[in-house]
Amino acid sequence: MKSLFMTFGFLGTPAGKRNVRILGRLLLVLVAFVVIFTAAFHFLMQREGRDYSWATGVYWTLVMMTTLGLGDITFESDAGRIFSVIVLLSGTVFMLILLPFTFLQFFYVPWMEAQAAARAPRKLPATIHGHVILTGLGAVEETLIRMLKRSHIGYVVLVADLAEALRMHDLGIHVMLGELDDPDTYVRARAAQATLVVAGRNDTTNTNIAFTVREISQSVAIIARASTIASVDILELAGCNQVLQLGEILGQAFARRVLGRDAKSRVIGRFGDLLIAEASAAGTPLVGRTLRSIRLRDHVNVTVVGIWDRGRFQIAGPDTEIGATSVLVLAGTREHLDAYDALFCIYGPATNAPVVILGGGRVGRATARTLRDEGIDYRIVERLPERVRDPEKYVVGDAAEIEVLQRAGIMQSASVVITTHDDDMNVYLAIYCRRLRPNIQILGRANQERNISTLHRAGADFVMSYASTGANVIFNLLKKADFLLLAEGLDVFRLAVPTPLVGRSLAESRIRQATGCNVVAVARGDDFEVNPDVNRPLPADADLIVIGNTESEARFFTEFVRQ
Repeated sequence: MKSLFMTFGFLGTPAGKRNVRILGRLLLVLVAFVVIFTAAFHFLMQREGRDYSWATGVYWTLVMMTTLGLGDITFESDAGRIFSVIVLLSGTVFMLILLPFTFLQFFYVPWMEAQAAARAPRKLPATIHGHVILTGLGAVEETLIRMLKRSHIGYVVLVADLAEALRMHDLGIHVMLGELDDPDTYVRARAAQATLVVAGRNDTTNTNIAFTVREISQSVAIIARASTIASVDILELAGCNQVLQLGEILGQAFARRVLGRDAKSRVIGRFGDLLIAEASAAGTPLVGRTLRSIRLRDHVNVTVVGIWDRGRFQIAGPDTEIGATSVLVLAGTREHLDAYDALFCIYGPATNAPVVILGGGRVGRATARTLRDEGIDYRIVERLPERVRDPEKYVVGDAAEIEVLQRAGIMQSASVVITTHDDDMNVYLAIYCRRLRPNIQILGRANQERNISTLHRAGADFVMSYASTGANVIFNLLKKADFLLLAEGLDVFRLAVPTPLVGRSLAESRIRQATGCNVVAVARGDDFEVNPDVNRPLPADADLIVIGNTESEARFFTEFVRQ
């Protein structure tokens, strides 16, 4: 019964009722034609001296109008034959052209549209709660959806256009049809029962979304993206709990990754007391030795969980050898990292040359501000003179020209940050800078996810994108989220000890050998045991802090979580 209602429910809409009325009138005209032609048939047949029943008259009329022309009943007079031609032509126009066209236009097409629209829900089930509502589908939202699916958190994307909703539905994306500025849309999306609403449109539309959602629920969290700093206050006044300036966030992340000034560790993320840091091995006694031989854990209680080498990350093992271009990923407390710094901060390239930033847009300027706050000098290469803020810190020109790069100090700098919004240009500049300076640290920005691996192959040591950075920040703001993006494809995540691992030690479970992930801490509430004893059984009421790349994470969940 429900399926029948969905099939013909469009007839109850105002447009459907209007179409039914048009079809009804057309059918009345058809009946009138049949009655008139049947009466004329009887009159002309009687003139020829023949008499037929009314049923036969209706039969002859319909046979002629549908152009079947069986020939079993024919007129002998010229008047009768002329009448037959009139009936035939009328039937051709009415039955074969007008009626089918009207039926298709006013019944079949609306029915097909209704069938298609039924695939795009207009309301979420009453059982849905704790979900995330997305108001658009961009690169950030696509990355966020993958994270939500991995954590089994429900979501829905609100779409105003039916064709777009159907396209997304066919791609397997959970969508709901509704206007973004209509309060009823958020009622039907159960915003009051949702965990989070993400406003990812332009600043003015995001303001309207936040204000509308806040009328529906005062408790649901709202996160919005802002293009300009002037919009932050307005969005907060409209009801947003958090306003993200992704250009600023991405610039700050780039600045934190700048290495090469010394061998001191730099914190890039934290889980409570557990700090994740990076340190350059260049110029230190670590180069050319294995992790087993340097015994860092015995000396400073720091764990080397992985090593970056020219954009390639590998989980660290006892026999992992440290090279001159290696960047160590360290895990430990603040005390542990301070002990590491006390041993190695005296090493590293002795250069005070400024960091070179290619691109003076929002990301480039944010990177420069963060470096300035840390006391690190920089030079921005910008092609457009109107973007120059401080002539002493800018070099005006095309970064693809070697003279411009030389004026910026590329030949002396330890790091270059590529921040333009054109991925093709970023790949070009990464190759160019790597050719000019084989040992320089290159940080690159990717706007499209497909270009991340390309930038790594072009020579970038680290690649970060709007999509992953924005999705990671939003995901971490969820109450259920314990996830940290260290770089593209490298994450730290927290999860309860999987059932297959309860009562087994880390040494016994062989997580690193089986999956490629590394357990860096065991947590109970807010208490973190950094560098846990590998021979101690894992308790059921604890959480694991795990680091791994995309492939190793997938193996971890397949091996231990999805059994």
